[in-house]
Amino acid sequence: MDTAYYLNLAFNGLVEGSIYALGALAITLVFGIARFPNASTGDLMTVGAFGGLAGTLAGGGLLGAAIAGVGVSAAVALAFHFLLFRNLARRSAVASMIASIGLAFFLRSALSFIFGHDQRVYDLPLTRAVLFGPIRVQPTDLQVMGAAAAALAVVFAVLHLTPIGRRMRAVADNPDLARASGINAGRVMAVMWLMAGGLAGLGGVLLGAKTVVTSEMGWDLLLPAFAATILGTIGNPIGAVLGGLLIGLVQELSTPFVGFTYKIGMGFAVLLLMLMIRPQGLFARNALVR
Repeated sequence: MDTAYYLNLAFNGLVEGSIYALGALAITLVFGIARFPNASTGDLMTVGAFGGLAGTLAGGGLLGAAIAGVGVSAAVALAFHFLLFRNLARRSAVASMIASIGLAFFLRSALSFIFGHDQRVYDLPLTRAVLFGPIRVQPTDLQVMGAAAAALAVVFAVLHLTPIGRRMRAVADNPDLARASGINAGRVMAVMWLMAGGLAGLGGVLLGAKTVVTSEMGWDLLLPAFAATILGTIGNPIGAVLGGLLIGLVQELSTPFVGFTYKIGMGFAVLLLMLMIRPQGLFARNALVR
């Protein structure tokens, strides 16, 4: 194994990390504003992946898959906000967290019942890898990273440059003061769930474009996304993105030592290590959605 081998692993880690970053940002948005860890994020990503599958079957290519996946997962997230989480908002965070675990099992079971357990792939044209020095780059990888970067830029622009983004940050900082100031918390929550669902759905689509789509893929996505959220500090959007990239790098660079089968476990190892050494995360000073 030479330097080129590790450079290719690092590049693959950044590609996977950009997908984890989308899931981690979805988790941190919900935690920062709704105040509970959403355990259904991984399965919302699966919903997006299957939505993207429908988009490619309709002939829309990767763009059609992204639009369909984001739309379906955002709609599902918003629907369960109104049906479930809005009614639990005044109860403890534990109640909402347990409800999100139940929602995760429900979504996974529903997808398994409808689509079965077969592996599916997107109907995308085959492309040849391009060499950048010693690094072999698939055009799909560049599209995945470009789409993730564009989505993250849109989310940060909404959070920092729009009135609804300022209201979301106000609710995240102090919900009671925000309500006393006349901010419509219900509208803020609805927009937040649309954004979180859309981010999760896009993450599922991008992973589906890179690998395969199964009804159980949400569990494999949830662990590294949560690890990235904790690593980058819960409630910190920038930390979530950086945490996702770091988790992707750690997982890929560990494969020569633990094998591809067990690289997901490295996310769990990072999660445990951070909880023991620095439970507040790497960017604790900038906690919450600011």
